[in-house]
Formats: sequence, structure tokens, C-alpha cells
Amino acid sequence: MHTSIRRSASVLRSTSRAYTTSSSPSPCLLCSQLQTKTRSIHVSPFRKPRSQQRRHNASASAAAASASWRATLNKASELVAEAAPSFTLNPAAIVAGEMKALTQNIQDLLSSGHPSLDKVAKYYIQSEGKHLRPLVVLLMARATYSCPKLPVDARRPTANINSPITSPSILQDFNPSYTSETPAPSPSTIATQISPSQTRLAEITEMIHAASLLHDDVIDNAEARRGSPSGNLAFGNKMAILAGDFLLGRASVALARLRDAEVVELLATVIANLVEGEFMQLHNGATSPSGDARGPPPRYSPAAFEHYIQKTYLKTASLISKSCRAAAILGGSTRDIADAAYLYGKNLGLSFQLVDDLLDYTVASSDLGKPAQADLKLGLATAPVLFAWEQYEELGPMINRKFAEAGDVDKAWELVQKSNGLQRTRELAESFSRKAIDAISMFPDSEAKEGLEQIARKGLTRKK
Repeated sequence: MHTSIRRSASVLRSTSRAYTTSSSPSPCLLCSQLQTKTRSIHVSPFRKPRSQQRRHNASASAAAASASWRATLNKASELVAEAAPSFTLNPAAIVAGEMKALTQNIQDLLSSGHPSLDKVAKYYIQSEGKHLRPLVVLLMARATYSCPKLPVDARRPTANINSPITSPSILQDFNPSYTSETPAPSPSTIATQISPSQTRLAEITEMIHAASLLHDDVIDNAEARRGSPSGNLAFGNKMAILAGDFLLGRASVALARLRDAEVVELLATVIANLVEGEFMQLHNGATSPSGDARGPPPRYSPAAFEHYIQKTYLKTASLISKSCRAAAILGGSTRDIADAAYLYGKNLGLSFQLVDDLLDYTVASSDLGKPAQADLKLGLATAPVLFAWEQYEELGPMINRKFAEAGDVDKAWELVQKSNGLQRTRELAESFSRKAIDAISMFPDSEAKEGLEQIARKGLTRKK
């Protein structure tokens, strides 16, 4: 683990790079100057004292929604708390209005005529997760607001995000919570400069993520998720799989109603990416493309790590990266800005997963919320193992048989701890974090941009 001094030095180096640019003006310089003159002071809405009158007349559902909002903001605040004492901005507060409504909006999108389906489909949505992905999407929408835009005649027309494209009598998609009217922009939405389509994109992103969790927990025979019984344990494998499919279906409907072909293409390929990444993991191509455990003992090669990085992109980074790009596109940003948004999300996702890999070896199971040596017990050769393999050839056969023989898990754990695998994994995570921050250096200075930078930095020091 790096000391706070080294973390501060890393931050200073990142800051230095951001200001040491070429002599040619930044494409967002004019926007930045204009924004600096017109930026208003942001006051966090959740710092105000709660009215005592609402304690008596609020309904039970409103109280539950408020509790869910507080939990969401607290989790997001934990994730993005400052990496050094000089950072005081809370990224979750910048988009507090949208984050407050997130859970309820998604639950409305998932309502059906089947109470049992409703319960399973909403199970992970209503739990106290970090909601990192929608937070990043909303911040990206805000951060790109003042960036260069496409000419007005080149932008897609604003869509009624709740209006069906096909006749409802043909769709046969009953949703008792559904309204065909696009909600009017709220004061919070206007203040944060986030469009209804960008807010809906954040909700779609979380729905796809929740679906992937339901499916992953079935594949992994998981017993817990976020401190509660996993979906498959609570409802059974069949119900969990069907609920995940339903989430993807409703996400696809909401996606189509954004009426932007490129955004539909981006998010549709994410669903395919998630499946491809899972197949890469199941077949263990780190040692052989076919995952065949027969043949001579495998030797380490750079191809093994390339396979791991590609798998990690497909399973983790594709959703964040493509959602960030979609947020920029829906805001009418130029291609350069959309490309930068994509690179931020890609590098953030890779860094995030590398830290996840580290936590399995460096954090107690009680703090992490999953059993010790969980990845090894699932047969997963993550970054620390692959780096250790370079030093200890005996890891090759264990990786190839997915640590299935007696003593494999403990032996692999011991070799990882003896190797430089943990240090190299952290250094790689830091490298991807810096790349994420560098990707958006062209954006004009703003609270949202700073929030995105803080998320990339703070992700390196999280404990769960």
C-alpha cells in the first residue's frame, strides 16, 4: 500500500500534467473561460435540516424512498471521498437530485403485472449499492455540457423518452407505473444541465448492471451480495435468471425510446460484451485458448495477460466506457469529446477491476463482504496470480486446472503473497487511473470534471 505522501505526490503529478499542455489552445478553452465567469455556487441539498412536519405526513413509501436516497448518497460519498486532505468536493452532491430519484425511477420502469417478478427484478435495484455507474454517467453528462457541440442541424432531435414507437396494443408490455409523458425538467435537472435522455441513460446503465449481477451470481453459486442473500439464494436460480432477462428487456425498451441509433448500438453491444467476457472467464483462455487442461504444463506468456485485460474490458469496462460515450453523444458533443468520454470510462473500469482483484488478497473477508480467497475458489486467475506466474512457473498447472486439486488454493495464495504480483497490480491500476484523468484533461474546469477525477483517484484506495 502506498503511503499518503506518495498518493499526494501522484495527485500533484497528475495536476502538473493537466496544466503542462502544448502551446496550441485547448478546444475547450473558450468554453472554460465562459464557464468560469458564469459558474454559480453549488449548495448541497442534503445539508439542509429536514423539516419536522414531513415526519408526520410522509407516507411509508416516501419514507422508504428517502432512506434509499440517503443510503445511495452515503455509499457514493464513501466511494468518492477525497484521496487527499485538499479535496473537499463531494461528487455525489453535484448530481444529488438525479441520484435521489434514481432508485424510484428504475423501479417504475420495472413494474409489471406479476408481483413475484416485480420482487425479484427489483431486488438488487433497491439494495444499498454504490450506484457508481449511474453516478459516473450523470457526472459525465454534466462535465461535457460546456464542451464543443455539433452544429444544431447535425444533432439528433430531442426524444420523448417515454413515448412508445410501436402501438401499445402490439407491444403488449404492461407496466402499471408507466406514463407516456416525458417528465418536465426539475429545478435540479436544469441546475445540473442534464437532459431527461441522459438521466434515463444512467437508469438504463444501472438496470444492465443489475441484470449482470443476477446472472453472475447464478453462475458463481454466490451466497451473498451487498450484505444480503444473493438473488439466486433468495429466489432460486430459475427466478434469478428470468428476472435478469426481464431487466435486460426493459432496459432495451427504454434504450430504444431514446431514439438515437448510435446510443442503441453502444448499449446493445454491452450486453453482448458481458456474455463474451463471461465465456472467456469460464473457458480460462489465460493458459490455452480452448481452456483445455490436457497437454504439457503451460508457461507464462504476455498473451495470458492480454487475454485477462480483454476479458476485464468486456465484463467490467465496456458498460462504463460505452455509457460515458453515450452520455456525451446525447448531449450533442463533438466526436473528440465523445472519444475522450469513452477513454475515461474504459480506463476507469479497468482500474476499478484491478483494485477488485487486489482486495481479494489484501482485505479481510468480513470487510470485503465475500469469503476469503473467493477468486481462487472460483478458479479465477486474476492479475495478482498472473503476475506471480511470471516468477513461479508452478502456478501454470494450477491455473490450467482452475485450482481444483487439494491444496491448490492455499499454495497459489502463498505464492501470490511471496511474489511482486500485488505491487504490480496496484501499479497497473494507478496507471489506468491516470489515463482516465488524462483522457478528460481537455474538458473545461468544472465541479463535475473534478468529481470524475476524484472517482478515478479514490477508487485506488477503496476497501470494498
